[in-house]
Amino acid sequence: MTSTDIAILGGGPAGYATALRANQLGLTVTLVEQDLVGGTCLHRGCVPTKALLHAAEIADGARQAHQFGVTAAFSGIDVNQLHTFKNTIVRRLHQGLDGLLTGRGITVISGRGELAGPHTIQVGDNAVHAESIVLATGSLPRILPGVELGEKVITSDQALHLSFIPKSVIVLGGGVIGVEFASLWASFGAKVTVIETLPRLLAGEDPFVSPHLERAFRRRRVTTKTGTEVASVETHADGVKVTTGNGDSFEADLLLVAAGRVPNTTPNRLERHGVAVEDGFVVTDERLRTTVPSIFAAGDIVRGPQLAHRGFQHGFFLAEEIAGRSPELPDALGIPRITYSQPEVASVGLTEAAARELHGDTISVATHDLAGNARSQILKTAGAVKVITAPNGSVLGVHMVGDRVGELIGEGQILYNFSIAANAAAQFIHAHPTQGEALGEALLAVSGAPFHAHA
Repeated sequence: MTSTDIAILGGGPAGYATALRANQLGLTVTLVEQDLVGGTCLHRGCVPTKALLHAAEIADGARQAHQFGVTAAFSGIDVNQLHTFKNTIVRRLHQGLDGLLTGRGITVISGRGELAGPHTIQVGDNAVHAESIVLATGSLPRILPGVELGEKVITSDQALHLSFIPKSVIVLGGGVIGVEFASLWASFGAKVTVIETLPRLLAGEDPFVSPHLERAFRRRRVTTKTGTEVASVETHADGVKVTTGNGDSFEADLLLVAAGRVPNTTPNRLERHGVAVEDGFVVTDERLRTTVPSIFAAGDIVRGPQLAHRGFQHGFFLAEEIAGRSPELPDALGIPRITYSQPEVASVGLTEAAARELHGDTISVATHDLAGNARSQILKTAGAVKVITAPNGSVLGVHMVGDRVGELIGEGQILYNFSIAANAAAQFIHAHPTQGEALGEALLAVSGAPFHAHA
């Protein structure tokens, strides 16, 4: 038997963040991971997907080079080199993380762990006993009822390792995952159709962003069918056929099921040990403690935005909580959200509808179009920045769409989380020419003093 202060089940962002911070605080830690430390984010999610999206940006740059006076041409994708690029990044980051854990003296046990009691995780024949247990088993792709996975019907896990670039793809789901893969495949030259049940793409975001994104997709010849139910999916020798509820049919080489992710909790049979689970999510209190006092949960298995950086936040919080430091768990709405498509979408805080539910018509809303931003013109991107403020002027929400706006959301996060007044923030100068100026212009506009704006 292994004895430790904290035993962590799962080595993704939530799990390894807990381990690293707990180690800094002088606690002994044992981390159990059945695959590779880094979890979905590093190996099957955030990092490899964004590597492919960067390659997609390079492909688009080659196509558009003549607009900038550069002689270049796009002649195709070397799939082997593409994967080499992606895998090299993942491997280096994994080696670095693995070395960091080992160098800190954190015990990492490779194997499938299962909760065996309020203080025990069983890994094969080895029982790990701990004063506190942290469950951080992450999430899995959601599989739609009646849709059978196979060679031509895949999830994002398989999409990251395709040995070819499909000529045509149907994407079921217009959320973050679906939009990102639709974007990168379109950049690689595929004919892409996105089918979404809800009325718009990125339905979880402020409605302000969806028309900008859908307009950009039309320009890129990505077909979007929103408000559309899928009636059936059929595979055949040459590809796949999707029939919608209104009788329309679409055919393609490949079908990507991108209907979001579900918490990875079922295999651990948590309920039999007293850990309550609801709709697959582990039930916790505001301190991330489960219904068993010695057991905590973090990351994607806790209801809320399934983001790697939320997992980091949970892990840091839990290490300090278990160490008795009484930390604060920040507002979940204060966690930045980014979709790395072309164009990007970035947001933090409340949507306009949510702000109106709280404050009615006393809120203020302003937008600034990127058409008036010099840097955006240089980058040839379209989009806008939207800022929402409370009656007292504090920033309630920031929503942006346009290439590279994900790099601006850090400022929006500070504005929201510290309840900074827009008119105070607007006094600070953004460097010129930068896209950050668009956020500054929106802050001026929402404060009643628009600068670079037409009357």
